[in-house]
Amino acid sequence: MILSIDAGTQSIRATLIDTAGNIVHIVKRQIEPYFSAHPGWAEQDPDYYWKTLCGACKELLGGVDTAAKESIVGVTLTTQRATMINIGADGRPLRPACLWLDQRKADSAGIIPSITRPVLKAIKLLDRIEGAVQNCEANWIRQNQPDIWSKTHKYLLLSGFFTYMLTGEFADSVANNVGYLPIDNKTYQWAGKFDIKWRLFPIEKEKLPRLVKPSEVLGKITGRAAEETGIPEGLPLFAAGTDKGCEMLGAGCLTPETGCLSFGTTATFNTTTKKYIELLSMIPPYPAAVPDNYYTEVMVYRGFWMVSWFREEFGVLEKQIAEKENIAPEKLFDALIEKIPPGSMGLVLQPYWSPGTNTDPYAKGSIIGFGDVHNRAYLYRAILEGLVYALREGAEYTQRRTKTPITKLRVSGGGSQSDMAMRITADVFGLPAERPHTYETSALGAAIDAAVGLGLYPDFPSAVKAMTRVKEVFEPIPENHRLYDRLYREVYLHIYRRLRPLFESIRDITGYPK
Repeated sequence: MILSIDAGTQSIRATLIDTAGNIVHIVKRQIEPYFSAHPGWAEQDPDYYWKTLCGACKELLGGVDTAAKESIVGVTLTTQRATMINIGADGRPLRPACLWLDQRKADSAGIIPSITRPVLKAIKLLDRIEGAVQNCEANWIRQNQPDIWSKTHKYLLLSGFFTYMLTGEFADSVANNVGYLPIDNKTYQWAGKFDIKWRLFPIEKEKLPRLVKPSEVLGKITGRAAEETGIPEGLPLFAAGTDKGCEMLGAGCLTPETGCLSFGTTATFNTTTKKYIELLSMIPPYPAAVPDNYYTEVMVYRGFWMVSWFREEFGVLEKQIAEKENIAPEKLFDALIEKIPPGSMGLVLQPYWSPGTNTDPYAKGSIIGFGDVHNRAYLYRAILEGLVYALREGAEYTQRRTKTPITKLRVSGGGSQSDMAMRITADVFGLPAERPHTYETSALGAAIDAAVGLGLYPDFPSAVKAMTRVKEVFEPIPENHRLYDRLYREVYLHIYRRLRPLFESIRDITGYPK
């Protein structure tokens, strides 16, 4: 048995997974995603994360018998991406964790020399490089909290912080290196001595952790961690990857022919590749949870958060019924839209629902085509359709860059529990949409890393074959695909270009978004 810890954006899960990939027992603790002391900031107390992790593990291990607990042979860990923590010499956090959602900006003037700006502008790289420098949390802390930076003994991702708390080791997986850090984007090890990233992200190398590849041992559970979490002392902790990287592995997506759709808070379209491929120039692919592999990603920033938004704003009745009958509200929403025709009678949504969803700073969401027939059911179906249109757009762009046709889809994440979302996906793409046997694919992907590290399987293809499988396949309906294909090509793909001048005026008039 493998204990897999999954610390996402909305919850921390502790899961026992057997060698066949079955979820034996799971405990989920909801978390407050962040607090914001100032507009645009997103922070969280690292001790809050740790206490929540300890609570989830204790509850999990307290809910199984002695035999199950004694059968655990390894522990593994996957976390949300790009969440940074400053650790002092005493091993305690010096300030709140700075989350991937944080929008504060560092001053780039002292980091990018003025003499190089005209050159960078001429080759159209200034905006990208300046954006990276400004978004680097370490740069902001150095400039605005120099006393904190001077006291920083180690600068860690959330995964590195948890690794330290569990093992006492300042170590992390190369597959967690997602963020504004001085890394070699092809190896995801720390960059070479003369790499310019040390200038752009000036973090002293001694403040950074030791890196190991996925499936390698990070350390062993300490006595103190065992006391706080209930995890048996001495068990090995295996390196895995980020939540998205592990989600792809747990969904069985090992090759670029398989598109992996994540229906989570942030919706994504991903593929795994052995080749280093930049979808956008100077924007590297992410490190995969499989050693020496990468994954490409196209992100819909708010993604299935929009489903949560709909539930809160328009689904009070379904929420009340769901709580009374102890079922997921999404099941009721599926029933709500089952009789709504494909295409939502012309209601088309583009999900650029939050700043950062698009490389264009003026990006905004839009819904067009309202008529007197439309009600909240049509709106909900249009949300699902719009999200899948955006993911199809990302898939088509990915195919052009990788030069590899997508022949099948795997869909994971909480939103994949919706049969209607799965059917719409198959119809919009015109491809079979496969639902894995569990939607806890992040935890499963991390467990696959541990299983290979433990030698339970000789390699990743063998582990994936044994531990993942398809539960259901949703085939596209040809007439639905023809309708969606026309709406996508003749309407959806033109919305943003035509509305962008109006979005620019909106920002100039109202100041939103900044």
